[in-house]
Amino acid sequence: MEELSIDLLLDAVARYQKEGLDSIKKAYLLAEKLHDGQKRQSGEPYIIHPLSVAFILSQMHADTDTICAALLHDTIEDSSITKEEIALLFNPQVAKLVDGVTKISKLNFSSKEEQNLANTRKIILSLTEDVRIIIIKLADRLHNMRTLQYKSRFKQQENALETLELFAPLAYYLGAYTIKNELEDLSLRYLEPKLYDNYQKKRQKLEKDAKNILLTTKDHIQEKLEEHKINNHIQIRIKNIFGLYKKLDAGYSLNTIHDLFALKVITEKVEDCYLSLGLIHSIYPPINERFKDYICNPKTNYYQSLHTTIYGENNRLVQIQIRTQDMDKIANYGIMTYFDLYQGQTREIMQEKLKRYQFYHSLLEIDEVLGDNQDFVKQVKRELFTEKVHTFTPDGDIIELPKGSSIIDFAYSLSEDIGNTMIGACVNGSMVPIEEYTLKTKDRVHIITDELAYGPKEKWYHLAKTTRAKKLIKSFQEKEHLNR
Repeated sequence: MEELSIDLLLDAVARYQKEGLDSIKKAYLLAEKLHDGQKRQSGEPYIIHPLSVAFILSQMHADTDTICAALLHDTIEDSSITKEEIALLFNPQVAKLVDGVTKISKLNFSSKEEQNLANTRKIILSLTEDVRIIIIKLADRLHNMRTLQYKSRFKQQENALETLELFAPLAYYLGAYTIKNELEDLSLRYLEPKLYDNYQKKRQKLEKDAKNILLTTKDHIQEKLEEHKINNHIQIRIKNIFGLYKKLDAGYSLNTIHDLFALKVITEKVEDCYLSLGLIHSIYPPINERFKDYICNPKTNYYQSLHTTIYGENNRLVQIQIRTQDMDKIANYGIMTYFDLYQGQTREIMQEKLKRYQFYHSLLEIDEVLGDNQDFVKQVKRELFTEKVHTFTPDGDIIELPKGSSIIDFAYSLSEDIGNTMIGACVNGSMVPIEEYTLKTKDRVHIITDELAYGPKEKWYHLAKTTRAKKLIKSFQEKEHLNR
């Protein structure tokens, strides 16, 4: 790639929109002036960093305000310009975005830890106001992680750990798997360099050994689909280094990782996805229990695809992901895909879509219940940024809960009334004890209710894992106390 410049950025933006280029150039010239004389630890002019962040966002077809804010994202913190001045020079939206990614001044806190906790809370909650703030932060972190070699060993590990604990989960919740995977790999590279090198070599060897088998499987599938006049494009995917590390660390062997290798079959229409599934199964036998229909029942971040695992050539396990072109865009960049789909209304559409996400409501509840920044950050990491179980309602809707969740958490995730009137539960067709059963991924749960039920037992509060369940149980108990 040629050396990054404002002209290269403007060319990238011009490929998807013609308006706003003058504003972007104006933002660049202002940022260049305000960062004049500042250097990165690599020795290069500081302006290269905001320019790189803006260029990453241009690859997602970000709108003009977001690109301008990316160029200016460090100016309030690193120069004398104010939010009000940016609003006058550009518009209030750009100013709000720049302010959103600006760290809270250390003058407001008695310790560095307090400042860090407040800034972490600010980052996380910014998505409830304007998700573009988080998107800029993700691009900012991605570029910083790509250039982390210039930092001290301590700073490398500190940044890598924060990336793994905060930014990679945020990318997951927004559906941006491409960014999530790269952030995870880069984090592992600096947290465990020897381990990273070992798994990178393992992955390269796997890719080399399986290349011919995957290409043959791909060709046979493509031939079958074209025979039935299904337009398609097939990509080969091998699990990212961090994903490989997590699987092997959990005790899997290379022969038992069902999604180690994947073929992404991209079609034009939804009906072609289901037709392709049947045709693929007609030539390669599937593992029945590995079939998942995320088109009919999308993941909680609105990822959609059909997943099936087959015995491909030489009985090699291969995961097949079948989706439309629009689904594939969303699978790569999640909510950021709406930059392309809804130009001119990006912010409004993104915020409206976010309200449908389960984690969005969980986040609001944690914010409402916990005023202390340390408690808030701890609970977000414990409840949202941790390993999940994916359970199902009788209708097939996916309910995502933190690992270790109970029937109580499941019931209150559906509604306050269902939780308060629950008297029993069936899991996978069998009755289970409400207070003792721990939910597992793939559990299909039916809650039995009775309108005459007295309400939640006192000990349910302590058994619940989620903030929502605890809040609703406490609310019921407080109302009962007032009515006595």
